[in-house]
This record gives sequence, C-alpha cells and structure tokens, in this order.
Amino acid sequence: MPPAPNPGPSANLAATGLASVGIWRLLAVAAPQLAALAVMLQTETDFNSRTCFLLAWGILNFFFIALLRRPALSGALSLTLVVVLVLLSRLKHDIVQMTANFVDLMVIDRDTASFLFAIFPNLRWSVIAAGFIILPLMYGLWRLDPFRIRRLPALACTLVCLAALVTCSIEWPDEAWRGYYDDGYLSKFARSGVTSVSDFINYGFMESDAVASGRLKVPLLDSCHPKGPRPNIIMIHDESSFDVREASGVKVPPGYGSHFKSFDGKERKFLAESNGGPSWFTEYNVLAGLSSRSFGRFAYFVTRIASGRVERGLPLALRRCGYDTLSLYPAFGAFMSARSFQLTTGIQHFYDAHDLGAGDVEPDSFFYDKAIDLMARQPPATPLFAFVYLAANHFPWETRFRPDLTPGWRAPGNEPVVDEYLRRQAMSATDYQSFLAGLKKRFPGQPFLIVRYGDHQPEFSPHLLDPGLDEAGVGKKLDAYDPRYYATYYAIDAINFKPVESPVVMDTIDGPYLPLVIQEAAGIPLDPSFAEQKNIMLRCKGLFYACNDGAEARRFNRLLIDAGLIQGL
Repeated sequence: MPPAPNPGPSANLAATGLASVGIWRLLAVAAPQLAALAVMLQTETDFNSRTCFLLAWGILNFFFIALLRRPALSGALSLTLVVVLVLLSRLKHDIVQMTANFVDLMVIDRDTASFLFAIFPNLRWSVIAAGFIILPLMYGLWRLDPFRIRRLPALACTLVCLAALVTCSIEWPDEAWRGYYDDGYLSKFARSGVTSVSDFINYGFMESDAVASGRLKVPLLDSCHPKGPRPNIIMIHDESSFDVREASGVKVPPGYGSHFKSFDGKERKFLAESNGGPSWFTEYNVLAGLSSRSFGRFAYFVTRIASGRVERGLPLALRRCGYDTLSLYPAFGAFMSARSFQLTTGIQHFYDAHDLGAGDVEPDSFFYDKAIDLMARQPPATPLFAFVYLAANHFPWETRFRPDLTPGWRAPGNEPVVDEYLRRQAMSATDYQSFLAGLKKRFPGQPFLIVRYGDHQPEFSPHLLDPGLDEAGVGKKLDAYDPRYYATYYAIDAINFKPVESPVVMDTIDGPYLPLVIQEAAGIPLDPSFAEQKNIMLRCKGLFYACNDGAEARRFNRLLIDAGLIQGL
C-alpha cells in the first residue's frame, strides 16, 4: 500500500498550533503589516485617505499572495513598493511641488530612466546594491514563511479590495489641488489610478471633438513667401519671471519693471498654464502653439505624450519659410522628453546641458554667449530661429546663487526668498542688456526680432498675492486657474527691424498664442492652421482653452487631427 500523502504545512499548523511555528517566522509575517500601519499613520491625514491606503495595501498584498501563496514574502514585496513610492513622491514634490500619481506609471519611458541615472550618477549603483541586498532577503522570506494561502481566495480578496477602492475613489474623489500637499502618497496614487484610467478610456490623452466642421489644408514646404526681409527670431524663456509688484507691499529696487516692457514702452501680460514648477507646460504652449490644459490630468506629461505625435508648431512654420531652427536647453535632453518633443515641433539643432558644457545651474549670460556663438556659425543669408531657455532664476531661492555677480546689490528688505528672487531678476535684466549689445556688435546690420516671456510665477507667489490663504485655499485657486496666479509677462524687442503691427499683439494673451504673435510681428505669412488660430484669438479676445468652456480648443484639436498634424491622440 502506498504511503499516505503529506498533508503539507497548513495541516501541520492546524494540528500543532501556532506555537510550533516559532516567533521569528510569525514576526516575518507580521512585521510588514505593522510597518505598513506605521507608514499609514505617518503619511495619511484623514479617514478617507486612510481607507484608500488600506484598500490599496490589500490589493498589493492579496495580488502577491495570489502569485506566490506566501504572506510574509507578499507583505515584504508590498512594503517595498510602498516605501519606494513614498520616496519617489517626496523627490518629485521637492522638484516640482507635486506628489507622484498613477499617470507617472502610465507614461514612464526610457528617457525618464536615462534622465534619472544622468542627474543621479550614483543611482545606478544604488539600485544594483539594493538588488544584492533585497533579493537574498526575499529568498530568505520565501524559505522562512510557514504559511501557504490558496490562490483563489487571495484573488477574490484582491478583486473585493479593488472594487471597494474604485467605489471610494468615485464617492470621495481626490481634489486636484491636494496633489500639491506633501502627504497622502499611496492614497493619492491609488485614487488617481481610478480617475486616470477612467479619463483615458473616455477621452484618451487629449480632449478633442468627435467631428468638426471644415478642414485645414496641410501647408507645402515651399509655399511661404514673406514680403520684405525675414528677421532672425529669438524666443527667450525667462525662468520663473513675473512683475512682483502685482503683490501689494513688496519692496523693489530702483528701476524695477523696465525689463518687462516692449520696444514700444508697453508692459503686456502672458497667461501661463502652470505655477511654480512645470516649465514644460509653457514649453509646449510656445513651441506647439497649443494648450496643455487639453490633456486634462495628463497635462503634467504633455511634452512626453506630444513627442512624436504633435507635428505642428512655431519651428515647423518657420522652417516652411526658409528658417534654420535651434534650441539651447539648460537640462538634460531626456528630461520630460524635451529633445524628442522639440524635434517633433521642428527644432533642427537641439543643444542640451551636456552639449553646451553647462554645470548644474548657469547664469543667463552663459546661455546668451552660447547662443551668439552658435548663431555666428549659421550661413548669414539664412534666417535663424533660436529658442534660448534660461534657468538662473529657478528655485530654490533660500540659497544665494552666484553672489559674486552682484557685488553692489542691496536687499530691498523683504523676506529673504523674495529678496533673492529680486536679485536674480536684476541679474537677468543686466545679462539681457548685454546680450542685446552682443548681437549688435557681432551681427551689425542684421535684423532681429526678440520675444521674451515668463514661463510661470515662482512657487511662493500665491502666498505673496494672497497671504491670508492656507494651502487648501491656494490649491483651489490654482485648480480654478485664477489668472492672478498664472499671469507673467511677454515683451517684444527688435534690432534693425520694425515689428509689424497686428491686432494679435494684445495686452494680455494666453500662452498658446505666442507663436502667432511672433509670426505676425515678424511679417511671416500664416499657414492654414495658424490662420485658423488667429480667427479664434480675435474671436476670443486673447483667450484659448478658457474660451467657450474649452469648445474652441477641442474643435481646433480635431481640425489638427483631421489634417494629420496630430496623430495617435
């Protein structure tokens, strides 16, 4: 007679009781659960967020149990993922004032990994070292775990937790402005997963009408014939710059404000679509001539998503008119897929921080000097478009950046971050005037049109504009796109050239209209897509996405899709 089958660990445990398991094996099962409870109490702040944390924790645990059947190892894997999420969320918040959400996972790509390994050279070795430590521990837990749980009940529990999380996310949606809070990492990530997937299923990455009346003709490459001379065009991305006098009570140095004025003495407003951090929102606006807000909750990744898909923009329009196009970028080109995105919009020569030999942060004069050197290499008979992306006025303002460049500076007497911000603005204004002088000296007689804009306000501006509001109040105003929080400036200057008068050069414009303003001021004939956008601008008095509750932007996106200028969205 064959021997009776081994009843297995579960039967033995039932027979001998938990006492025979051993304290260390029980601790291996309990420790990850207790650690997760401590993380929840430390990072989640209210009942709803803690409920979502527990449901997300349950999904992770039961999913791994369904795969592995071992609760100790499953708990350890789940805890590892949660800790990694918390650390990445804090890193993201330190950089751009927002915590991680599910869209980060949806659009992750090789460029992101390349960028992280480039700016953190020790990260690769840290990952390898962590692997050498974690893998043996996981194997030890695999051997140490005394319990085996059936897969079908674990899978059922996963689905129950998932259904409950979906219900909670629908009943208690996480307000967008809470993304600015440095807490609730797992609960916000989990709830954003529900809403992001739902939005993607319903709308895709970008909002557009299902159908639109009319069609746009695709412009031919050689169909542009400007009247008169074509000026060299320089577009300057003035980092975090706005007229701080918009906030009452701020003391400014003598002469402050002239930097924001155009050649005609007027100061004009530029309505950006971000505040405090994501410069790439405005990068998308001024290169593609479109709104990042059309991407909804995916707007944070607009340049990644648009890369290879949105083949429309200012550089492409200028290339059609015989221009060469180049861009100077102060970070690594892999950041937010900047290189790929800018090439998609028509940039022919992209120079990132590595190509330029830039350090961590360089003064504006560094990029201006590099721009002049690169422009001098271009054929003199070919007009040039140059996109100069500055970075010296980037946060943080708690530390003094290159005090040696302003030896005679006297702080006006505001709080330290505001005085440092004003000092850097003074540096920017001085460097810009030197740049103009350098253009006149190196390129005598050549015509230039120079357009500058502030890409967004600094992250402390809401507290200057509304000092009585708490984080929740500020977040709600940001979420509602209060124009006071998004207004910066744009200015037009010229050398050996008189800008063409046009009704699109308005006192206040939305960011996506800047390419239209540049072409009109330069006397460049508009292709059919920009001609249609000019009609929208005049009809909507300088508003784009906000006009008619987004209807104009949705219709225009559909026209671009039908014309083949936007693909895969």
